[in-house]
Amino acid sequence: MKTVFFEIKAWEKKYLKDNLMSKKLSFSRSKLTKNNLKKAKDAEIISIFIYSKIDKKILEDLPKLKFIVTRSTGFDHIDIKECKKRGIKVSNIPSYGENTVAEHTFALILNISRKLCESFKRTRDENFSPEGLTGFDLKNKTLGIIGCGNIGQHVARIAKGFEMKVIVSDPNQNFKLAKEIGFKYVTLDNLLKNSDIISLHAPHNPHTHHMIDNKNILKIKKGAIMINTARGGLIDTKALIKALNNKTLRAAGLDVLEGECFVKEEKELLHSEFKKTCDLKTILTDHILLKKPNVYITPHNAFNSKEALLRILDTTIENIKAFNKKKPINLVK
Repeated sequence: MKTVFFEIKAWEKKYLKDNLMSKKLSFSRSKLTKNNLKKAKDAEIISIFIYSKIDKKILEDLPKLKFIVTRSTGFDHIDIKECKKRGIKVSNIPSYGENTVAEHTFALILNISRKLCESFKRTRDENFSPEGLTGFDLKNKTLGIIGCGNIGQHVARIAKGFEMKVIVSDPNQNFKLAKEIGFKYVTLDNLLKNSDIISLHAPHNPHTHHMIDNKNILKIKKGAIMINTARGGLIDTKALIKALNNKTLRAAGLDVLEGECFVKEEKELLHSEFKKTCDLKTILTDHILLKKPNVYITPHNAFNSKEALLRILDTTIENIKAFNKKKPINLVK
């Protein structure tokens, strides 16, 4: 089937060509719009990212289209209802970065627990004294995980490898999983009071916005560490700064900040369209957190491993091959 890919980089093009091995493939670096619709005129399959908006008008000009593969978890850029009317199947990427984000979470934790940034800076200054660089063990410390979906579960498994105690706050409780990994469910208040390290892995929505706020942040165990590799809006920034200033929190490791532009898909950060509309540096420069010596910030990079990006392409390839065999997978319903 003729397949057209939009929003594709050169390395992605090569990978897809090598693995799909079809002569009916074409590629465009641009997003799909009315202006370049002719590239997909005879396409039976199209693959897009979130900047290609597939609505009724676009679909009207794609009479042969049978299948849409979005290289994202979200699919609100596609008119699913209209696709169903036209008998067009839609598949997405259900997941791709659970272990990737979990590993980055522990990179932030270990950086703080063993004062790695300070150590690197000191040795670059040709100072090899360990004075003031005493860290602490993770063994027997309590890790509190807020949100135990796929990423939170990976974090819990890694923590058990360090022989940490793990407690979890999540409205959806899976006691079989808790027994398998070795953690227990507690209330959010209990977690805040008893955790040496708090790690957020909840989705951001109206219900979870500022779930760490000016009131409950005061319940945090004195000297705890806050880690956030989920979404910046989960934490009230003013409350976080207050807790750092009064030493309720010893330190924070953040891959996300409340001041970021709204990001639906992590891969969006690597996209040229995102860079045109959102200058993260300008927004984050104003953030007081950037200047704090006990706050360690990475640029929303927890998702960004070669393997995770390849998993997106591999799932895309699997989706296309399955559809060609008339056994579609990862369908959006």
